[in-house]
Amino acid sequence: MCSVAILGVVGLAWGTVTHVAGGFGRSAALAGGPASSGGAENILLMGLDTRKDRDGNNLSPDILKQLHAGDGDEGGYNTNTLILVHIPADRKNIVAFSIPRDDLVDVDGLDVSQAKIKEAYGRKKAMVEDELTTQGITDQATLESRGREAGRAETIETVRQLTGVPIDRFAEVSLVGFYDISKALGGIDVCLNHSVRDSYSGARFPAGRQHLNASQSLAFVRQRHGLDNGDLDRTHRQQAFLLSVMHQVQSTGMLTDPGKLNRLSTALNNDVVLSDGWDLMSWGQQMLAPSGQRVSFRTLPVERYDTVDGQDVNIIDTAKVRDQIQTAFGMKSASTTSSASAASPSAESSSGSTSTSDPADDETTASLDGPAPDSGGAVSSGSAIPCVD
Repeated sequence: MCSVAILGVVGLAWGTVTHVAGGFGRSAALAGGPASSGGAENILLMGLDTRKDRDGNNLSPDILKQLHAGDGDEGGYNTNTLILVHIPADRKNIVAFSIPRDDLVDVDGLDVSQAKIKEAYGRKKAMVEDELTTQGITDQATLESRGREAGRAETIETVRQLTGVPIDRFAEVSLVGFYDISKALGGIDVCLNHSVRDSYSGARFPAGRQHLNASQSLAFVRQRHGLDNGDLDRTHRQQAFLLSVMHQVQSTGMLTDPGKLNRLSTALNNDVVLSDGWDLMSWGQQMLAPSGQRVSFRTLPVERYDTVDGQDVNIIDTAKVRDQIQTAFGMKSASTTSSASAASPSAESSSGSTSTSDPADDETTASLDGPAPDSGGAVSSGSAIPCVD
């Protein structure tokens, strides 16, 4: 996901989009979908928790060891990170929402009517590969390519259905992408409110600001065990990671260092799939033009936790989610949302409140101001290195 935040500036620094974008995978999964109007755009960032390469082969044992992520058969094809980014026409106040991976949502075209949102990709991929195998197609690279393309399209449509907003671009980054990009950057700076120690992810860090190497950076964004709010706290780790990468690219002279840029562009090429038609040069010029640009991350609200068919899931209020996103994206006014909420409260909501905190057990939907109960507030570019739990 951090790839998208820096694609434009890397492309501009090289002065040629073909050098940077030549190795990216491309996808037509957005074809025919609705688009934003008035110069604004929405970008869906998908973090794919697979331990395999683009052709479906396991990553090397050395890389898997660095990832601290099992033997290659774990993880499947879940989109464990989904971030929907809204870039307004003036490119100034950018708003991004993390979608918790265990949100139980309606799905179309799958073998079930509801699923965790992270599962849409893998379920559709498996269905398409089974169909292709029945037709006599056995080439692994073909099955992988066409299965993943179907998974992307299913994920995009599921997010559209959940949020009610158009998606104009998307980027997919594999698990190893976090590692490769951190390695190309020489590690990243983070700040923790508390010390942590987790054997599952390999995260063992003291409290305070610190510099992490590539392997530690991946552990930082993967940890959920031992955190008070589990996955909801992990979303803020991911958000802080993105902001740290942006800060490091802009502040360390990377844009004028050909050696560093080459390492970074190589990492991006290996791990990123972009939607067709994304002109990185033009987009980068637009993103660099405004002064005083601000990025603010939030996490979509969860009403409660539950168990469905033996799985732990997040129960959400879809109407509340749509109101919150569409208001933040400028598709609805806050006053309209507040009035609608007061007139027709959700069956799962115990309050008609119109303040706007985001994560678990929050009852509110209107604006981006106000504390988020799971972590105390938005993760924002107002601070160079935001501290998170």
